[in-house]
Amino acid sequence: MKNRMRITAFVTAAAIATMTAPLSAEATSNLELRTKVISSSGILSSNFVTSEYITRGEFAQMLVNATSYKSVASQTCATAVFSDVSVDSGYAYAIKIAVENGWMTGYLGGVFRPENPITLQEAARGILALLGYTDNDFTGDQLGGRFSKFQYLDLGEDIGKQAQELLTRTDCVNLFYNLLRTETTSGQAYGTTLGYQLSADGEINPLTIVDNGLKGPKVVTKSYSIDDSVPFRLSEATFYLDGRISSLERLNQEKREGGFIVIYYNTANKTIWAYSSAQAGDEANTSMVAIRGTVTGIYYNSAQVLTPTTVILEDNTDNQYQLSNSDVQFAFSIYGQYKVGDHVILVCEVTQNSNGDYNYQVVDCVDY
Repeated sequence: MKNRMRITAFVTAAAIATMTAPLSAEATSNLELRTKVISSSGILSSNFVTSEYITRGEFAQMLVNATSYKSVASQTCATAVFSDVSVDSGYAYAIKIAVENGWMTGYLGGVFRPENPITLQEAARGILALLGYTDNDFTGDQLGGRFSKFQYLDLGEDIGKQAQELLTRTDCVNLFYNLLRTETTSGQAYGTTLGYQLSADGEINPLTIVDNGLKGPKVVTKSYSIDDSVPFRLSEATFYLDGRISSLERLNQEKREGGFIVIYYNTANKTIWAYSSAQAGDEANTSMVAIRGTVTGIYYNSAQVLTPTTVILEDNTDNQYQLSNSDVQFAFSIYGQYKVGDHVILVCEVTQNSNGDYNYQVVDCVDY
């Protein structure tokens, strides 16, 4: 049983929570928003030093991450495409895809120079290629023609560099954000080809990035690795824990201390939302928790005798867990899959009433 609508709402709220905080300057605010969009889309990890230069190998990976090839980007190459790109390189498959599709090119002598920083002009070729432009669209001076088109489309907005200057990670945040809102040669904003939407002012709506292919729930116990539970590399992932931005180290710590975590993930944007077991006193510091126990009671509405309203767990007898939406109500009804005696983990929203007591609304449930 997967209550998609409710869970999506909560992970969406978590993902954009830091986007709405007031910032000291509009430019900083714009960059914060763009960074969140690009990291949530999975194009570029949010864990980076903004002033670092991007290598050609890294840029090839970003191009792949901005396309439908991303779902197979972790594949390995059987043979080396370039003499200086080992089949064991983390960027080997991305470089292969980028070159085969004409997004990037190698150098004379059969080398790619994956560790070289990428220039704006080199990057412009890949960005224009994703938008549908080919060699046939540029006559004469191919390099000059491409860069003129790049500038005409305002793809360099907020970058402010010349063709041969090197790109930093901040530059790439702006570059790929500009790509997402630019029209392709077929006349639609590139971001819409990935399932995203533009807001009324022409900006990327971050909500549509999160609500795109959510998978879960999955229970990961302390004896199992999170890496084995998701189909992408954790080094490229963004993490949330109990509704707040977090890290892989923190998720592993919670898994060890609590015995398990419940995860949801999005393959497209390589984001993991985890919920940990509730500990006494933790309620004030979180909006969502995962409660494990054995079902000892299912209580029904006196007016609607087939509609369950509350679940009691043996391991947490002090609390009643409210069933407030149709999906979880059905799951615990006489027609559903959960009965008294079943071992379950409840994913709950935590709120506090005027008396200072905590209420738990069940938004999802999974076996354990």
